[in-house]
Amino acid sequence: MAALGNKEDDTQVEHEGAGKTEDAAYVIQAQQLAAQWQDDSEEERKLKRKLDWRILPCTWVLYTLGYLDRANIGNAKTGGLERDFKLTSDQYSIIVLMFFVSYLVAEVPANMILTRVRPSVFLPGLGLLWGTFAALMGATQNWSQLAGMRFLLGIAEAGFAPGCAFYLSTWYRRYELTTRYSFLYTSVPIAGAVSGLLAGVIMQYMEGVAGLAGWRWLFILEGIASIVAASVIYFYMPDYPSNSKRFLKEEESILACQRLAVDGIDMAQGAGSEKHSHWAVFKMTCKDWRVWAQCLMFVLVTGAQTMQYFIPTLVQSFGWTGYTGQYYTIPAYGACLLYVVGCGWLADKYKTKWPFICALSAIGTVLFIAVTVTTNKTAQYVLTIFAFGTIYGCSPLVKTWVSDVIPQPAAKRAVAIALINSIGNASSIYSSWLWPSKDAPRYIPGFATTTTWLFVLCVSSVVFQYFFKKYPIERKDQSGVMAAELRAKREAAEKGTRA
Repeated sequence: MAALGNKEDDTQVEHEGAGKTEDAAYVIQAQQLAAQWQDDSEEERKLKRKLDWRILPCTWVLYTLGYLDRANIGNAKTGGLERDFKLTSDQYSIIVLMFFVSYLVAEVPANMILTRVRPSVFLPGLGLLWGTFAALMGATQNWSQLAGMRFLLGIAEAGFAPGCAFYLSTWYRRYELTTRYSFLYTSVPIAGAVSGLLAGVIMQYMEGVAGLAGWRWLFILEGIASIVAASVIYFYMPDYPSNSKRFLKEEESILACQRLAVDGIDMAQGAGSEKHSHWAVFKMTCKDWRVWAQCLMFVLVTGAQTMQYFIPTLVQSFGWTGYTGQYYTIPAYGACLLYVVGCGWLADKYKTKWPFICALSAIGTVLFIAVTVTTNKTAQYVLTIFAFGTIYGCSPLVKTWVSDVIPQPAAKRAVAIALINSIGNASSIYSSWLWPSKDAPRYIPGFATTTTWLFVLCVSSVVFQYFFKKYPIERKDQSGVMAAELRAKREAAEKGTRA
């Protein structure tokens, strides 16, 4: 028996020795990869093109349609909804508010789920849900039913914006991310511009078709578009770099993982990622002062940005009404597009974000002061267009700054993005009351509050940059991360061979 026991001990020692030797081999291989790494190699550029042509179109289409389904309430209001439901200013504010209440509550749980499941299932699945709820808004018969459907719409859309921000951060490096997210974010101003155009066309030509008002067809048709797009995108959207087998070859997957490891960015569902419970990750996130600094900045941006839901109303106060007024909302979103793309590209080019946040918010402050001072309607309209664009320019810069400041662990980054987005959108709850019809035609309280928020954002971006630089989060060694990934891929291959 003693001999048998000794034999088992020897076998265990041999296995442990073999395991250590194998681990050392993976570490050596990872170190070799690190030594051979070259920024912007031909292989990396080829991979980036492949990622861009698959990831960005999938997310952009859904982001655009989601925004249309969220923001068309403003077009519907001026296109007959207010008249048919006899809406008061308070009732309309409640309808806008209900979306943000559910949106705020559901964002963090949604991103927690996203870290554990396949993005190709989860993100298009959300599109399927919100498209259904958006189409059903066309069947409501009173303002309270419409408010209820907006509440459900908020739950369905809650996981998508923060989910996309996290999803892109699992594929792109620190100074590639802002350009890509800014491209994704162009869907918002484009959707805003197209929203006015579509609303004008649909409500003009679908009015009375099948006995339905034009604003009802607006909800129905845009909701159906989301359902169709989500169903198709499921087949094209990749998962994460470490497990997207239907999209990447093994050597491409290793390169995709190494790109993140070089920047010290923790990988979602990666073999080297720290494993924590949802509650532990949530507590870890809430204890980090960097999260709350980012929260403050995003609260200021989103609070100012809620004027987007009142752009048709503001245009109406400037003197353009009816179908013509819908078309006059388009230039504001054209300016937003220029700010978003230009500043996102420059931020990655110069590998910094805070100077652009500071500059945009300062310009916006000056322009909004000019809007409140002048009484000329045309001047107010033009100034509002360019001032509104600065808010949009700040939004993707602030949101992608989170991934720079909080690179790991991946689960914490996901919760931080969602928490910041959630609390930021909480400002939309009270901001929706800043533009009541009683303040027409100048809307001084709304413009004054927006101006104040942009000024505070300008100052805080400078202050927080100083502290982020002074107290950075330590990043993981890329060799250790890649050794774990290489081992996991070899074990997965061996399991597949045995199967």
